[in-house]
Amino acid sequence: MEKKKVVVALGHRALGTTLPEQKIAARKSAKVIADLIQTGASVVITHSNAPQVGMIHTAMNEFATAHKEYTAAPMSVCSAMSQGYIGYDLQNAIRAELLRRGIYRPVATVLTQVVVDPYDDAFYTPSKVIGRILSKEEAEAEEEKGNYVTKVDGGYRRIVAAPKPQDIIEIDVIRTLVEADQIVVAAGGGGIPVMVQEEELRGASAVIEKDLISEKLAELLHADDLLILTSVEHVSIGYNTPEAVPLGKITVSNARKYMAERQFEPGSMLPKIEASVAFLEKGGKRAVITSIDKAMDGYLEKTGTIIEK
Repeated sequence: MEKKKVVVALGHRALGTTLPEQKIAARKSAKVIADLIQTGASVVITHSNAPQVGMIHTAMNEFATAHKEYTAAPMSVCSAMSQGYIGYDLQNAIRAELLRRGIYRPVATVLTQVVVDPYDDAFYTPSKVIGRILSKEEAEAEEEKGNYVTKVDGGYRRIVAAPKPQDIIEIDVIRTLVEADQIVVAAGGGGIPVMVQEEELRGASAVIEKDLISEKLAELLHADDLLILTSVEHVSIGYNTPEAVPLGKITVSNARKYMAERQFEPGSMLPKIEASVAFLEKGGKRAVITSIDKAMDGYLEKTGTIIEK
């Protein structure tokens, strides 16, 4: 019998921020993945990378500032680096946790490139803040290079576009590994955004919304479930108000109604709901949104927000 395919999207809380925090958080996340595997599921993992890619971007560009013979690292390279070192911690933590349970399963991180549309409206309205605080002079230098900056407390910061994912370059590799019953970490941090230029792939100065690439990956793999792990046990309407109501089981129609009412915060819960709805409308069976601490209970429908058709 074919195993149930589950795409698990690990949010920031599941990974920590600093290097030591990440190792500890990866071990905790590995227990969740191992629990799912023990239910008989075939698991593919995606993950956030916001603190990590910001740290890499800052470090690489500070190095280039201090050493004029080096060039600054573009966002696509920083994204690739974050995929590598987060995947390194995750795959080792998952392997160790499975071995402790007497299970041997190969775990692989796939460096994943994601195609974006160069004419996506997001490139004209960049919104994702990255990197350290810049002085006025540094901000002007960034603008001279064609980059965007925004004013913040204490100075300026760079902002980049968040285009929608169109396709995954390595999807056949990921699919082959999944079909061979291996555990895959893929599309980390939204994937490396690239634009197709004849035979070449050119890195884009952008970041991809992590929840949207999780949906795209689940869609292309024909997954059964999309499990989005975040910082709260339930999605709520009226969030952060005395009238807040946690949502249990809802339909796609309910979710669309709440989106129309603007019940979900952009850049936070809204993309998770959008991803869940898109996944179900493109053939998925179930989307679950809950906290990392309640992951298995959510998967077993004991808690969390479960969205179905």
